[in-house]
Amino acid sequence: MHPTPNANPTHPRQETSRSGRWFLVLLGLSVALIGALFVALLGRSYLRAREMRSWPEISCVIITSEIEERLHDPQSQREYRHDLSFGYEWQGEPLTGDHVTLRGSGWSSKREKSENQMRQYRAGLTTTCRVNPAHPEFAVLKPDSLAPGYSIWFPALFVVGGLGIAFRALMPGKPRESSRY
Repeated sequence: MHPTPNANPTHPRQETSRSGRWFLVLLGLSVALIGALFVALLGRSYLRAREMRSWPEISCVIITSEIEERLHDPQSQREYRHDLSFGYEWQGEPLTGDHVTLRGSGWSSKREKSENQMRQYRAGLTTTCRVNPAHPEFAVLKPDSLAPGYSIWFPALFVVGGLGIAFRALMPGKPRESSRY
């Protein structure tokens, strides 16, 4: 009769099994932590977008609307962005804003993108903007999208899966018969 490998506590196969379990625990917790980070980031974006939808919507007038361009160096492509300003009145005080969205106008190598936005917000146009009541000097023409809230389920799967991996690795398992094949 041969002694079973698990009978000796210092047997290399048992050490491998123990270190393998800890590897799975660390792997599972790492996956869950990365997933939780993305859940938090998407959740924050969703809550901010939802809050922006509660900001008062008031009338505003586009004052300037033009395309700004820049060239970093002679080897790079030209970049363009829509540069605008709009005027609005908050509690009797005239104010100006310059943000289409919360992040403002980004630079792009595609001039058409800026031209489309310029056509949408041409100078002299009367439209609506949303004013942050806590900081009325800040207003946007378009609130952020609620899409992060609709896609938060995907990184949540990583949290659940990672915790499942870690939990399963910590659970005592049945001793397996070693195969001789």
